[in-house]
Order: sequence, then structure tokens, then C-alpha cells
Amino acid sequence: MRRQKLRTSILFSLLLLGACAHQNAAAWRGRQPSLKVADVAMQSGAPAMALSVTQEILAKDPANVPALVRQGNALYSLNRTAQAADAYQRALAIEPRDEEALVGLARVRLTDDPGAAERLLRKAVAHDPRNATAQNDLGIACDLQGRHRDAQEAYRRALAASPDLVAAEVNLGLSLALGGRADQGVAMLQPLAAGEGASPRVRQDLAAALVLDGQTDQAERLLGSDLSQAETAEAVMGYAALRP
Repeated sequence: MRRQKLRTSILFSLLLLGACAHQNAAAWRGRQPSLKVADVAMQSGAPAMALSVTQEILAKDPANVPALVRQGNALYSLNRTAQAADAYQRALAIEPRDEEALVGLARVRLTDDPGAAERLLRKAVAHDPRNATAQNDLGIACDLQGRHRDAQEAYRRALAASPDLVAAEVNLGLSLALGGRADQGVAMLQPLAAGEGASPRVRQDLAAALVLDGQTDQAERLLGSDLSQAETAEAVMGYAALRP
């Protein structure tokens, strides 16, 4: 059990969540324009400001579902996950099919109960199969449960709906490696990790695939561009624990 928890923790640190889904036009109808301020604050990396905006709106309109969802998003970004879950659950009590609330609550559940997260995400994609964010996160839930083929199908659906969703492409490469096709995972991840503006997180995903493919030396060299020698050794050891 302890090894499984460690494996899940390492894997969750590698998989990339999709960007938050956007509200459709109908959701904006009749809503206060200050919700846009909350969105801008989140996009600018200021979740505390977004939280303050939603609190003002909800004080006057406690049943405002878009505000509850944005409050959940802000709380999640502030690592106040229990409060985020409460905000999403309040939104779902009013609108059980709200996709953003379903995805938000699923993200809270991913680390401690990926099965529960999967059930929430399947509700979201049943309502809108082209919700690329939900499909990507569904793939994560499946990968965390060791069902890599199901995960890969979800990532491919995400990419079919949104070909530019890099998170789904990266996750697909890692999932291939986890599912026994490490050479294919490496081939998919290499151009993404070498691309302009590639993040250390993507390079770490490639390093994990390299370790799973038996190319530990290459993984160490890659990680060395971002991590210290001790951190590199620790990362490689963790990635080795991902082997079935």
C-alpha cells in the first residue's frame, strides 16, 4: 500500500492537468460582469484577488453557480482543497451537470481517490464529449489507477477535440511509456521537451519515459539541466518506481 501511494504521488507530479474550461455564452447570461475580473485575476496568477471577487458576489447571490466554480478554482490554486471541494459541491447541488464544477471537484479527488475523480469526469464528458479539459483529466484518473489503455483513449479524445492541448499530448506520451511502450513514449515526448519554451515539467516527463525505456544515463543528463545532482538521483529513483 505504501509503495502504491508513493507511485501515485510521483505519477501525479508528472501528469499535466488541462487548462480550466471556459464558461459558455449561456452561463454568462444575466451574470455580473465582475466575474470577468475573477477570470483575469486567475489568468494573471492572483487567485487571492479572484477569491475576494467571488466572495463579494456570493455574499449577494449565494446561488451564483459560475461564482461558486470560480471560488473553487481560486481556493484550489491556493491549495485550500477542502474549501475548494465545498465550493464545487455547492455549485453541483444547484446545477448537477455543471462541467466546470465536475472537473474542479474531480481534481480535488484525483490524489486521494482517482476512482471517484473518474466518475465525476465521466459525468462531464457524457454531457460534452468534446470537453478536452475533462477528457485529459479523465486520462489522468485512469493512469493513476493503472488503466493506461483507457487513459490513452481519453487523451486521444482530448486531442481530437483540441489538437493544441499540449497537456494531453505530454500525458499521452507518458502513458504510453507507463503502459509498456516506452520507446513510443520517448519518441512522442522528445520533440515536446526540445521545443521552444518547453517547461522543466515536460523534460521531467521525458526523463521518466527514458528511465522506463532503460535509458537512465540520458535521463540523468536531461534532468541535470534543471536539477542538482542529488535531486536528479532522487528523481531517477522515483521514476524507476513507476515500472509495473
